[in-house]
Amino acid sequence: MSIVDHHDVFVGSTDDGWTFLVLNRPLNGAARILTAAGFTARQAQGRTLYLLPPETAADAHERAGIAAYGLMAHTMDLVDLAWTTHHPSTDGTEPEATIRFHDGKVTATALTDRAADVLTQHGFTPAEAAREYTLPAQRGEADTVNAVVRAETHLFTHGVRVRVDLGIPTLQDIPPAPSRPLITPAPPTPDQAPRHRR
Repeated sequence: MSIVDHHDVFVGSTDDGWTFLVLNRPLNGAARILTAAGFTARQAQGRTLYLLPPETAADAHERAGIAAYGLMAHTMDLVDLAWTTHHPSTDGTEPEATIRFHDGKVTATALTDRAADVLTQHGFTPAEAAREYTLPAQRGEADTVNAVVRAETHLFTHGVRVRVDLGIPTLQDIPPAPSRPLITPAPPTPDQAPRHRR
């Protein structure tokens, strides 16, 4: 599994500006909700991705909000770690905190003391370099994603601009769908065995 596979709905961004949404379980009417919000569907590496291209950046915040509102009628297990869905009025200004996923590790940079305080409240520990933090590696992947979600939400509630870098350069780098184990039907029990008539 990868970081995009732990919630019913995962919204993220590639480094080159695509907004993507992954559905990790079927939700009634999801395709209709997403296409009505302006997302387009594309099959990639065994999964359906719902996409907003970089040229829709000015609308990504609103479109993702419409989609999320519609999907929340079916699930509350929705995570949005997309930097492209932040309100357009915050574009162009440097974030006070940056959280990065890279090679199975999560690191962060805090440019202000208030950003550093929030990161440490959510399990980030100071690294050797000044203003650099790391999330301990012994956490499981789902716990790591949840810690980042809580930290990002907490930062926003304090008015701290934050960017999450998922370590996904392009659409082609979105991890493939997890392989599902083949389910072999159980052999029939003796009372379910076919009955023969003479």
